Amino acid sequence: MGASGVLVINIALPSAKTTFYRPSISKYDVSYQNWTRGSCRILSPGQASPCHKQRSSRWGLVSTNRRRPTTMAWQDITARVEVDAPLSVAWELWSDREGVNRWMPWIASIKILKDQPELSEWTLKYNAFGKDLEFSWLARNLQPIRYQKIHWRSLDGLPNRGAVRFYPRGSTSCGVELTISYEVPELLAGVASGLSPLVERILRNDLERFAVFAKDYQLKSSRK
Repeated sequence: MGASGVLVINIALPSAKTTFYRPSISKYDVSYQNWTRGSCRILSPGQASPCHKQRSSRWGLVSTNRRRPTTMAWQDITARVEVDAPLSVAWELWSDREGVNRWMPWIASIKILKDQPELSEWTLKYNAFGKDLEFSWLARNLQPIRYQKIHWRSLDGLPNRGAVRFYPRGSTSCGVELTISYEVPELLAGVASGLSPLVERILRNDLERFAVFAKDYQLKSSRK
């Protein structure tokens, strides 16, 4: 976080280094329904940081910068796994939001806000392109559909949304599907599409770890 209250994210690419400047949000509005994103410009190394003046509204964040926001592109990645544990066990484990990094090691931490339990702060740490990358975001937990769907969306920081869906397979097993969507600048769309196989492999490995974790958890619980 810079002295001017601007979040600086460095992303290392194979042939260049690009820096993003994104306005920070100091307060969270839980009545969030829709908001206009401030413009996000891609700067060459050494170029001066822009200054984005913004004001709050009851719907979230409204930009006073008159530039047109950069067009964004979304990447949607889905992975699935069969789990040798009852659906109720899979649901219980995923409902413990702060514990999902037990099978998703690239999530460094998840913290539920004590005064606003529907909000959670996420931190991602991962090594890619020879660099240690770190991103963080504030997420809002959306209304779950019991034993069917748990989902969330970011309000600040790295733009993303996610959903975990559950499918019964009988009394002792279930199917789990994880979908992660993230937003990237249009100018990086070509690079972002190249990241899809990497992200898909990460999510598939996460779900395979979850299947092992859930099975062990069920066995230990049944012995008590």
